Amino acid sequence: MTEKIHAGKILEMLIPTGGWGAHGSEYEDIVFLEATPITKADYEAGVLAYPAWKAAKDAEAAATKTAILAKIGLTADEAKILLS
Repeated sequence: MTEKIHAGKILEMLIPTGGWGAHGSEYEDIVFLEATPITKADYEAGVLAYPAWKAAKDAEAAATKTAILAKIGLTADEAKILLS
């Protein structure tokens, strides 16, 4: 069984400027407040594209974190100790 993705996660990718609300994982769970509505087909395409988009965003964040740690000369474990 495929895990359902909350509509808000899909909309964060498709309409990052906001103007919408969502209370479930279906197109019908979306309320377009100030955003221009997307079609159900656009939403369904977003559902398919989301895992790759999320993986790319996560990889970008990890690379940024690694670069910052290298710049200040800390390992991830050392940073965790400082932040605990």
